Amino acid sequence: MADDACRIDVWLWRARFFKTRTLAAQIVESGRVHLTRGQVRTRADKPARSVKVGDELVFALAGRLTAVRVEALGTRRGPPAEARSLYSPMEES
Repeated sequence: MADDACRIDVWLWRARFFKTRTLAAQIVESGRVHLTRGQVRTRADKPARSVKVGDELVFALAGRLTAVRVEALGTRRGPPAEARSLYSPMEES
């Protein structure tokens, strides 16, 4: 994959939204993650779907909708402070 993109399951795991990459992949496969790129909103249906800086993700987490903008892709699953630098929260309209 290009340096400007990352698998969506890997990114969700690195950003610490899910404890394991397998769990992140299951959520994506079940169609519960929506990806917005360039004003086009689609359902991310495959864990290998790429995510890029500037993309917006909406998914259910702990019974509430979570909407974030991808700010960085990261290179590892680091500490929580590093994970929070990978995204910025958004208001879901």
